[in-house]
Amino acid sequence: MDKQSYGQGFIFHTDLKALQVRPIIASEEKFWDTMMSRYHYLGFRTLVGESLKYIAILDDRPVGFIGWGTAAFKTHHRDKWIGWSPEIQWQRLKFIANNMRFLVVTRIKNLASKILAANVKRLSQDWMSIYGHPIMLAETFVDQRFKGTCYRAAGWIPLGLTKGYRRNGGRYYFHGQTKEIFVRPLYKNARQVLSAPFLCPQLQHQEIIMDLNSLAIEGDKGLFDRLMKITDPRKARGIRHNQTSILAIAICACLSGCRSFAAIGQWSSNLTQELRKRFKCRRSVRTGEYISPSEPTIRRTLQKTDAEEVDQMINEWLDECNGEAIAVDGKTLRGSGNKNKRAVHLLSALLHKEGVVIAQKEVDSKTNEIKAFKPLLENIDIKGKTVTADAMHAQKGHAEYIKKQDGDYVFVVKKNQSTILEAIKDLDREFFSL
Repeated sequence: MDKQSYGQGFIFHTDLKALQVRPIIASEEKFWDTMMSRYHYLGFRTLVGESLKYIAILDDRPVGFIGWGTAAFKTHHRDKWIGWSPEIQWQRLKFIANNMRFLVVTRIKNLASKILAANVKRLSQDWMSIYGHPIMLAETFVDQRFKGTCYRAAGWIPLGLTKGYRRNGGRYYFHGQTKEIFVRPLYKNARQVLSAPFLCPQLQHQEIIMDLNSLAIEGDKGLFDRLMKITDPRKARGIRHNQTSILAIAICACLSGCRSFAAIGQWSSNLTQELRKRFKCRRSVRTGEYISPSEPTIRRTLQKTDAEEVDQMINEWLDECNGEAIAVDGKTLRGSGNKNKRAVHLLSALLHKEGVVIAQKEVDSKTNEIKAFKPLLENIDIKGKTVTADAMHAQKGHAEYIKKQDGDYVFVVKKNQSTILEAIKDLDREFFSL
């Protein structure tokens, strides 16, 4: 290692296009630790919690080293800026990464800010590939002996000063050395996602059907308003949770990607006190806390409830909450038939954007999808919406039915429908001749 490479001299290098910032490989870890321990003013022992180490390379030379670890448990200015409650904070703190160490070992104008900018561009994706979740926000704490110029130049936001405490062994100790807090959102909507009541789809592993934060849970014609109309089949004796709360939690859990009673029960138990209150869960007289229903309670209630009644209510609710376009599509259920019985074929109406089924009809074995088209749409408000379907449904009767309901339609037309196809071509010729 020559002096020029590690800060003992100056390199007047102006072309930073060749700069590469990447995670270290296993053989570089000892070198990274040694450099950080020897040249960083704080020294180095280890990074806390989930962590990543990066190295910056320019002209085949290591010119910088960056270390990321778990975010600070709490800091007033950051938490106020995000706008989350303490309960949500503990659940989502893992989506913030702390820039614990940053060392630049070569004097080049704008190098530090370029390294930071290049690093944050890939940080979330790297974190996802290793730890299975993204990073929404980066944070760091700059000692008062520095101005944080490179962070400001790289687009970081100064929020204020710490109070001069450090955390050790679960306790806080006052040392009086205040630091300036900087944050850098890695996504435009980072604050909204981190503080949203429900965990947003981009923060979860499983396939999410819909973002619950965009749905009407309370209020007129909201989920609760509709669920209250469903008959409760349970006996009055021994009831601890109202049916509306149980059904609302189960429905929202399924829309969040839960596929079993166990998963729904886990989703219910992870609800914050704020959300349990919104779901109208019962409140403990002894502790004052809201108690969410357990998996056995949810399972027993769902098994006793009229599934068709709930299904129709959900379809109406989702239809009103979302989408200007509805797709009509037929599917045969795999494994539902055998040599003596025809497989079940369903015609479904789905919301285009979310792919959520809002209505479905079984197609009789002695007919086809065409006769099931109108009955399928009877219970859906298609006023002002566009219905799409394949070539089978490019029928005059279907088009007239949709227009009578003040809707629009887009049908696929194939070559075997020569009359319609020729009419479309004539429209094209007329349009382009104008």
